Amino acid sequence: MGQFLRDLQTYSFLQYALIAGLLTSISCGIIGSYVTVRRITYIAGAIAHCTLGGMGAARFLQKEYAFPVTPLQGAVAAALLAAFLIAMVKHHSSQREDTVLSAIWSIGMAVGIFFISRTGGYNEDLMSYLFGDILMVSQRDLLLIGILDLIIVGVVLVFYNKLISVCFDEEFARISGIRVELFDLLLLLMIALTVVLLVQVVGIVMVVAMLTLPAAGAGLLVTRLWHMMVTAICLCLLCTTGGLAISYQLDFPAGATIIIMAGMVYFFIIALKKKWGKA
Repeated sequence: MGQFLRDLQTYSFLQYALIAGLLTSISCGIIGSYVTVRRITYIAGAIAHCTLGGMGAARFLQKEYAFPVTPLQGAVAAALLAAFLIAMVKHHSSQREDTVLSAIWSIGMAVGIFFISRTGGYNEDLMSYLFGDILMVSQRDLLLIGILDLIIVGVVLVFYNKLISVCFDEEFARISGIRVELFDLLLLLMIALTVVLLVQVVGIVMVVAMLTLPAAGAGLLVTRLWHMMVTAICLCLLCTTGGLAISYQLDFPAGATIIIMAGMVYFFIIALKKKWGKA
């Protein structure tokens, strides 16, 4: 741990990684709480896997045609498109939702693999997209992460009560005059943005775990939603910062270490809850 703290004062890539972890923890804790209480982790998973299509297309355009777009920007576009399509299917289609989600999930991955295969550095790029590479966060990526973070926090602060109504009781929200479809779409778009932030930290494969484990752990400790959000943010901060430090010190994969730590924290909370229940 001492080596990590010393190098943190010297190397900018470590500083960027730490800041990225701190910023993503805020959105992860807030949106993860919504995802957990509404039980829509499968939707978050579909959006996450769609981002590979956007990242692959952006990398292809960047390398082959010198187009000024980054993989993170491509991921934003793909995630928002996926969220919009899912919202349309939920409210305006007779098709089975699980079938459409599976199609979006698989097609997004297939498009990403296709574009990555047509671009130089295939294996390296694919691994970093699937399993994350927080140590490669650039100053430009950090700016985009910060902007997305501000958007998510701002929207939640403005529409907090309406989003709660939609999450816990759609019928009551509709009777109360709330436009359920609109706020459902808004929630999906925020999930999409949060997924993009987390892809950079833990990768596509492990996004759902990072989005749900801290929030689920927080839900075992508190009862009110905003308490759950604050607690989940703290748990996310613990996992991202601790996981980054441990992975750097021991030369482990950062994304995997963060997820393992999140899992350990979650199961520790379960054990603690059981002990409290028996006391």
